[in-house]
Amino acid sequence: MEMTRNTVLVTGGTSGIGKALAAQLLARGNIVLITGRSQERLDAAQSDLPGVHCFICDQADPAAIVRLHDEATHAFPNLNILINNAGIGLKRNLNDTTVPVSDLEREVRTNLIGPIQMNHQFLPTLKRQKTAAIVNVTSGLAFVPLAPKPLYSATKAAMHSYTMTLRAQLTHSSVKVIELAPPATDTDFNKGQEDMNTPGRMSPEKVAEAAIKGMEQDRDEILPGQARALRLMGRLRHQMVLARAVAEKMSKAG
Repeated sequence: MEMTRNTVLVTGGTSGIGKALAAQLLARGNIVLITGRSQERLDAAQSDLPGVHCFICDQADPAAIVRLHDEATHAFPNLNILINNAGIGLKRNLNDTTVPVSDLEREVRTNLIGPIQMNHQFLPTLKRQKTAAIVNVTSGLAFVPLAPKPLYSATKAAMHSYTMTLRAQLTHSSVKVIELAPPATDTDFNKGQEDMNTPGRMSPEKVAEAAIKGMEQDRDEILPGQARALRLMGRLRHQMVLARAVAEKMSKAG
């Protein structure tokens, strides 16, 4: 896919990987739209990225996604790339049943239901374009879950599965479906829970660079840095579990 002269919407584009993607896409001559949950963060991003177009949207709010779609497609009818990057990942103890269900639901809505609704809302616009793409940003944790982040890992695993089926169903359309699964990345994603940070984190700029290169190469899955190893680990683990189950069944049969 040619990565110039596109109209690209990046959700969660005020910081981290989203902001790095916006910066590099702008530098390549694309029209770039970003979303954020507060005007203050959008203003700061726009100051750093002159030329970017900003829209307020809380991805956990279905009505906000409808408004975003109406405003963005009205102003930019040629929008042809949607990058579902916005997400939250909280450290949670599932033994603590005092946590309100609404708090759990917000993480699921932001990471899973929100992107699904985004694709549902924008798909007619994308299908009208000669070339188009949906990029769903998952995580290396989609393949190997991290116990302290149970909902984040689960929603990213679900997005991985959803992306594969979406790709299969859009095979004969003009819309390319891509999964970007970053490894641990050096952003403020873990702000307030810095104990979750790991050494050797990849820079958001490197992740964005790998993402754009992968899109240019028409890759279905983009696995920067250690994400490829996590993908392999996930596959091996499932094979080991299956092999163990088969062995146990044969042992009982004997």
